[in-house]
Amino acid sequence: MNEAKRPTDGDFVDKALFQFDHVLDIVHDRVLRPILLAGRAIAYGMIILLVTFVLVGALMIGLVRIIDIYFFAGREYLSYVSVGAISLVAGLIIWRKRRPVNLRK
Repeated sequence: MNEAKRPTDGDFVDKALFQFDHVLDIVHDRVLRPILLAGRAIAYGMIILLVTFVLVGALMIGLVRIIDIYFFAGREYLSYVSVGAISLVAGLIIWRKRRPVNLRK
């Protein structure tokens, strides 16, 4: 008689563990996965932003040095003025291309 109850006990435990595993899979897919994806997107976004700032800074320093050496030797202020004018023009072009918030879609 004990031998007859053992397979049903095992089946009950197997079914319970299967249901528990199924619930954990659902929780992982619906709750944890979006949180992990959002965290990953934020982390990679921050890394890309940091690398972009470093590259832009290095390019600006290189541009000032190249302009100072090849175009305005000994007059570094003219290098800064020319890089500032280039940055101003680029900023104005970007500003002109913006759209009001209600027109964005």
